[in-house]
Amino acid sequence: MTYQAKVIAGGKIVIPAELRREIGIKDGDSLIIERDESGHLVLKTYRQVTQEVQAFFRKAVGGPNGSAVDELIAERQAEAARDDIAHKDWAAKGG
Repeated sequence: MTYQAKVIAGGKIVIPAELRREIGIKDGDSLIIERDESGHLVLKTYRQVTQEVQAFFRKAVGGPNGSAVDELIAERQAEAARDDIAHKDWAAKGG
């Protein structure tokens, strides 16, 4: 849907009430204005930017099997299991 905004005195942009309600913008909220590679203005809420950043980092730190933390935990569990087997073998031989 397309909306029309108006620039008033002091360079303030008036966002239509219907759009503010729809995306949850309240008086006093701060918004981010970006210019994309083609020069278009993109208006985002802090919530939208936060979600984008979280998604970026989730993708950046996630391994092929999930998060890096999950991968590390799985590696440590496998290592502990190998150590247990080695210890049992050692103890069985009279260690």
